[in-house]
Amino acid sequence: MIEEVTDQNFAREVEQASMPVLVEFWQPGCGHCLALLRQLEQLHGELGAAVKIVKMNVQENFQIPAELEISSLPALALFEKGTFSRFIGGIGKKDEIRRQLPLA
Repeated sequence: MIEEVTDQNFAREVEQASMPVLVEFWQPGCGHCLALLRQLEQLHGELGAAVKIVKMNVQENFQIPAELEISSLPALALFEKGTFSRFIGGIGKKDEIRRQLPLA
């Protein structure tokens, strides 16, 4: 199960993480968001502790999505060493997402 993060715990869960973190920005009722979430759950099972994968509901959290200027959903953001690195493309394709991750 992919953990939900909020504006309140984002610093602790993402910015202070010791590993790269992939954040899916989503909202309920978004079919593409749910499809991506299924792919990320599979990827989470395959990667183990190499990359932390979390999700953020943009209907309940406004600060972080606004700071990153999230304008369309779903959006995948990669954080490395606690800092936003880049958005990840290939949404919906776990193999394409994996290719874009900083794996050792």
